Amino acid sequence: MLVGLEGVHVEQVQRVDGVLVVTVSTSPQPMGCPACGVIAVGRGRRRRVLHDVPGATRVRVIWRQRMWRCADPDCVRGVFLEQVPTLVKARGSITRRATVWAIRQLRREHATIAGIARQLGTSWKTVWRAVEPELARLAADESRFHGVTPLGVGEHIWHHVDPRRRGPKELTGMVDLTRDKDGKTRARLLDLVPGRSGKAYRDWLQARGDAFRNNVEVAALDPFAGYKTAIDDTLEDAVAVLDAFHVVKLGTHAVDEVRRRVQQDTLGHRGRKGDPLYGIQTILRAGEENLTDKQRARLTAAIDANPVHDEVFIAWQCAQRLRSAYRAEHLTEGRRIAEDIADTFATCPIPEIARLGRTLRRWRQAFLAYFTTNRTNNGGTEAINGIIELHRRLARGYRNRHNYRLRMLLVAGGLKQ
Repeated sequence: MLVGLEGVHVEQVQRVDGVLVVTVSTSPQPMGCPACGVIAVGRGRRRRVLHDVPGATRVRVIWRQRMWRCADPDCVRGVFLEQVPTLVKARGSITRRATVWAIRQLRREHATIAGIARQLGTSWKTVWRAVEPELARLAADESRFHGVTPLGVGEHIWHHVDPRRRGPKELTGMVDLTRDKDGKTRARLLDLVPGRSGKAYRDWLQARGDAFRNNVEVAALDPFAGYKTAIDDTLEDAVAVLDAFHVVKLGTHAVDEVRRRVQQDTLGHRGRKGDPLYGIQTILRAGEENLTDKQRARLTAAIDANPVHDEVFIAWQCAQRLRSAYRAEHLTEGRRIAEDIADTFATCPIPEIARLGRTLRRWRQAFLAYFTTNRTNNGGTEAINGIIELHRRLARGYRNRHNYRLRMLLVAGGLKQ
């Protein structure tokens, strides 16, 4: 018996041109015709070359496949071949265990189809024809959606080609944000659907059924009204939570807008080397607690260079206060700071900060939900997007969205094996 391949035994092992060749066959036994059941008559064997899991060298399995003929002259089947499902699927050229190995390489070792094809000594299409049906079967298993209580949603660009040739550039991704027993988020990708819209998200949620939707308790999202509308329409019992990272990003962006406006008003041009505000643009994006003494001195010097620069400093302080809400040790303290921000920022005389305040006031309930849901956020979704970006670069891009979806579900933990 060949280790890992049930149903066949080894007849010969030899090395030919640096390739390990293993000849196998099945034990003799009566064979009934699959059409009529009459005991068939043997008609010899044929040699079938299969690609197996490589070791130090490539491995070829030569299967001496039996041929049979139905003894019933009236049978429509006539001649047929023996099949060993544990060895290889019908008409396949890659062994079952090599297919399992390839899937594991894709998932755990950041491998590519082209790289696996080189190791097996075959073509890209041959490998994908063996792998794709298994991935499609796992993706069709609805049990992988069971037990999802915190749900995240985000989007990314999957191609940069004319949408008329390849369809929508944006894909909406749904992510399971379930935490383990230690409270650490173990994110996994649930699905990818074309488009970036509330309709795309809503249609996916409706397709999952009432059991799935009723089980979702928390829904984390970026500040995109379309996703919020979909949550309100289909996840009535779930709490929508605005992602902390994107909220802080809004604050940082507001500071950058103030800096550019003041720069243009005072000097009449965009920032250049030697301009006080241009020299502190990266400092203004950092957290106050992370600044060195040298950076603090540069910040002070730039603000003191012109009284008008005080507006930039005030905007930076507002952004730091927004960060402090998420950095608070106790959630009650963080919520108190967040409530104060939602109540006061909209009245700030600095237009960019006032606009930020109006945004937070409009999203007030989702903004404050972070502090009542044990710091739920969309960080796991961003981590999944990072994995997707990595594997898209490894593959040098994708042309087929179906293949893209299956590959990303595999590498991002969305398929149960």
